[in-house]
Parts: sequence; structure tokens; C-alpha cells
Amino acid sequence: MKNDCLFCAIVAGEIPSTKVYEDDQCYAFRDINPQAPTHILVVPKEHIASVAQLNEENAALAGHCLAAAAKIAAQENLDGGYRIVSNCGADAGQTVFHLHFHILGGKRMDEKMA
Repeated sequence: MKNDCLFCAIVAGEIPSTKVYEDDQCYAFRDINPQAPTHILVVPKEHIASVAQLNEENAALAGHCLAAAAKIAAQENLDGGYRIVSNCGADAGQTVFHLHFHILGGKRMDEKMA
């Protein structure tokens, strides 16, 4: 856990969140500023700043988070489809520098990403 990391504090239970899923490697909660009817963040419990910091030693954790995202999407009945997004760096819009995956769904998405 990194002392000044918002998501580390959420995972530790120091900051309240609306949990939708948890296992030994990741934690998922509803976004407080949803961009879609369903907007859930999936974060690894281990602090990794972003996709750019993934390597051979920790990449399996990202895969585990994506597998959890699929379970969560099924649990949320996102049968028509959903989007998974991970912003990497400030220029991409990353504001919390702890690896996380946004699950966005519950409406038809536009093809345009930017």
C-alpha cells in the first residue's frame, strides 16, 4: 500500500466505497462520478501506478483483474456489452495513479473513444 494513494486507502477500508466484488487480489467498487449507468472500477490490491508499470512479475495481476471484470459484468447483467478502459498517464486522463480498469455499460456506447 502506498501512503498517499486514494485507491490503496479504499482497498484498506480507510475511505468508504460501494463494493461490488472482492477477492484476494483485487477490489471493485462503483465510481462516485459515473460516466455510464454502470461504472465500476476494478483495482489490484497491490499498488501498481498504471499499465506502464506492468512487467513479467506483475502482469498476471492485471489479467486477474480483467477476469474479475468479466465476472462483474455478468453479475451486473451487462449482457448487451460493456467497455473496459484503463487510462495510462496524465495525458490519457489518469487522475489516480493506481492501476485500475473502468467497466462501463448499461447503455449503447458510441464507437468514438476520444
